[in-house]
Amino acid sequence: MGLMIAQFCIFILMLTQDICSAEISLDQSTPVVKKPTETVKIFCKTSGFEMTEYYMHWIRQKPGRALEWIGGMDTGKNAAIYADSMKGRFSMTEDVPSSTQYLEAKSLTAEDTAVYYCARETQ
Repeated sequence: MGLMIAQFCIFILMLTQDICSAEISLDQSTPVVKKPTETVKIFCKTSGFEMTEYYMHWIRQKPGRALEWIGGMDTGKNAAIYADSMKGRFSMTEDVPSSTQYLEAKSLTAEDTAVYYCARETQ
């Protein structure tokens, strides 16, 4: 009995190590430069976790400014919510089979100059 319990504990420990060593990755589009009035669509490919189990968010940071939340996606449902100031010009979509989130910005202006980030919500 004691040996069986020890083997079970070792098996559980091995499973835990595999789960804990899973690498979470959010790979984003390469930087792009666009002109005013143009449209841009960037992506965020996720790996190391089940995308549909988390909300995914888009955030931007203008030069010398604080982070600014654009919106979030209830993944798997393709249901997006946006900051009031972002509604209408920004559009978030997803492709669940490829674990990819997309952010599209239309009618760009100089005010949209920023670094854009995707982020996974923690549980």
